[in-house]
Amino acid sequence: MRGDLKMKKLLSVVLALTLLLASLTGCSSKNETPNAAAPKDEKSYNASKIAVTYVKSPLNVPSIVEKNKGFFQKAFDEYKLPVEYSNLTTGPEQTQALASGNLQFLNAVGATSVLLTSSNGGDVKIISMYSRSPKAFMLFTNNSQIITASDLKGKKVAGPKGTILHELLIAYLQTAGLTENDIEFISLGIPDSQAALAAGEVDCALLAGPAAYNTKKSGKTVLTTGKGLVDATIVVATSQKFYDENKVLVDIYLEAQKMTLDYMEKNYDEIIGIVAKETELSVDAVKEMYPMYDFSMDISESDIESMKKTEQFLFDNKMIDNHVNIEDLLIK
Repeated sequence: MRGDLKMKKLLSVVLALTLLLASLTGCSSKNETPNAAAPKDEKSYNASKIAVTYVKSPLNVPSIVEKNKGFFQKAFDEYKLPVEYSNLTTGPEQTQALASGNLQFLNAVGATSVLLTSSNGGDVKIISMYSRSPKAFMLFTNNSQIITASDLKGKKVAGPKGTILHELLIAYLQTAGLTENDIEFISLGIPDSQAALAAGEVDCALLAGPAAYNTKKSGKTVLTTGKGLVDATIVVATSQKFYDENKVLVDIYLEAQKMTLDYMEKNYDEIIGIVAKETELSVDAVKEMYPMYDFSMDISESDIESMKKTEQFLFDNKMIDNHVNIEDLLIK
């Protein structure tokens, strides 16, 4: 009986200590917030794949080299996330796929398309630069009577709507006091625009990359390039939603982009060969076109000023209804 009594006393003491510890653990100091949510793990993410646009034109060397060497997949192997490539090439298609969640990264999208989307309330954010290449964007004609911008009045011009090439056309028309209303603009992708020009179905075509190179070699006249008219700013973009939920994946993506550019810098002859094969251009053609492009990924003040200029241009020409603050487009 005495043993049972000692055991009961011991159990009572243990219970009392347990309750005391529980109460102390639940208490908060003056500087603590009761029931505060635990901070989000910096390596947490909410994705089952990495879907990236694959756009070769005009001459997107980083995309071609990256896919050939598999830098994105190697970077995301740590998270066991498969990398998928999308062949969506127009700005509207890309931004719509980003909004739906079907794409996570737009790897080479025109700043013009980003501005159009943002002005309409779309969720798109710039995470790095892709390229700048005003000389690579060209307006061609097969009509010997068309020599200057003023000669375009009433003529048929084909090209991709809502793109840098479209912006180039409007800027060129303005040098003669004309607007898009003074011509017949036909919205076609680059391959179809090239074919329409070759067939004589249109008077002019807006082309870039291999299509521009081959058209020039065929003897068609270059009315103008983008030099002095547009900066041809191409960016890399994602959505704010994806960034907020997957910052670690965005950081990994940027590391892979840098890895690709480093490889390009150190392996010139190899990457020229890779691009020639992928684009079905000659090595000499790639070497001729490659210097037209600046692929540095850092966003500079001049890039920001260029996008501000494009934004104002789009607004003045009623291509966007609402102003866009460029600083707000950049991932913070």
